[in-house]
Amino acid sequence: MAKEIDPARARSAVAVIKQHPGMVLFLTTPALLVVGVVWLLTGSATWAGLLLVALVLGGGAVLYGALKRR
Repeated sequence: MAKEIDPARARSAVAVIKQHPGMVLFLTTPALLVVGVVWLLTGSATWAGLLLVALVLGGGAVLYGALKRR
């Protein structure tokens, strides 16, 4: 059986993001800085965009693995 996301927990997570956008920005700042540095060093938005996609997919994989272990 596949584990499904609990709707109550999903709503709680969205509520935290809505109430504390500064905390979310603080948590994402390192990734945004890395993307900005890559953009500046390479002079290409393509590489920065690819890195951003890789970071999002990697973070999703980590979250999926954490949820799957529960």
